[in-house]
Amino acid sequence: MSESNQDKFTTIVSEKNGTTAEEVVTRLREMIQSGELSAGDRLPPERDLAKLLGVSRPTLRAGIRSLATVGILQSRQGAGTFVAEAEESPTLDSSPLRLMAALHGFTSDEMFEARLSLEMSIAAFAAERATSEQMTQMAEEVAGMYASLDDPEQYLVHDMRFHQIIAAASGNRILTSLMNMVATILFEYRSKTVKRAKDLKDSAEQHRNIYRAMRERNAQQAREAMHDHLIKTQAAQRLEVEENFPDGNSFETKSNGAKKKK
Repeated sequence: MSESNQDKFTTIVSEKNGTTAEEVVTRLREMIQSGELSAGDRLPPERDLAKLLGVSRPTLRAGIRSLATVGILQSRQGAGTFVAEAEESPTLDSSPLRLMAALHGFTSDEMFEARLSLEMSIAAFAAERATSEQMTQMAEEVAGMYASLDDPEQYLVHDMRFHQIIAAASGNRILTSLMNMVATILFEYRSKTVKRAKDLKDSAEQHRNIYRAMRERNAQQAREAMHDHLIKTQAAQRLEVEENFPDGNSFETKSNGAKKKK
């Protein structure tokens, strides 16, 4: 496990007024894809990395949190932030799917349907295959959800991790990779609206129902609990989007707008 050479990091030149967390995510993803950052590499300390990239520490922190949530980076207490080992992060790059969404006008309903199909199957496999360690991790994330009901952004991190653990527990790396690719995009959009969430306690209960089905090794119940949760999540996000984007500036309009400009 090596520490990354700080000379690899250069200032991000933003086309906007101020570099965003999304641009930090893009830069670090590109460095991983190009081989400049390898599995196991440790990133420079937060203060140093923010200076190297030319961004504020809060912006850097938000970018790192996004990548940690989808399993690309790992933050370890007292040790630093690392690029996840390959076997720990079977996450496909979501850029091609994002590009296709822009070109073809994929809607959030279509994205949710894809996620629903994937995660129902994943939940059934996980109920049969999850290890005791993975069960413990699921329980910890559910507890984290209940502990962060008043902090929607932190709640969303526990939510995403819970689904990632289930995906890993399925034992199917292809399904896990596809789910993470779709979920990454949906997570990015949900993170912009979740502050207005009104259903977090109900959502936490839905996750607990999924966990209970896992614990009982009931594959069918796990499928049904996952279906119920994702359907309710879709409805909740629709309400959040309506409140945050009254002019229709949502996933659908961004995708369709890109299509029309083509």
